[in-house]
Amino acid sequence: MSNDSKNTVVVGVDGSDPSVNALKWGAFMAKTSGSRLVAVTAYALPTAMYGADWVTLPDWDPQALAKESLDATLARVLEDPSTVDTVIREGSAANVILDEGDGAHMIVVGSRGHGGFKGLLLGSVSSAVAEHAKCPVLVVHGDTAPPPAA
Repeated sequence: MSNDSKNTVVVGVDGSDPSVNALKWGAFMAKTSGSRLVAVTAYALPTAMYGADWVTLPDWDPQALAKESLDATLARVLEDPSTVDTVIREGSAANVILDEGDGAHMIVVGSRGHGGFKGLLLGSVSSAVAEHAKCPVLVVHGDTAPPPAA
């Protein structure tokens, strides 16, 4: 992140309901703190199976698909998506969010709450981000009420 990262709220977005709610909360936190909002999404390339090299599919562009999904989510959720900076990177979601959130004011992630105690346990991405981030992390569950109007 750049030198102004202290004035940044980073939000992990994957298009799921919890990440949509996280985006709403991230936008609220950025607006009320005077911070810049950065929406981050990650994509992974498939790994080779059974020792064979991965065959590239024509017209398959995972980065373009990730961008399309992120842009659609921003357009659906935010009043003015053009005010949001976006980052689309290859890698695990947790690592990409942590890298982009290094030095940020705050990171906001959604949690699906999967696990033995439904709704109580964090998902693997939100858990990793909360454990390893160097800034405050807001974990938003899918059923969390939306933020108040700012």
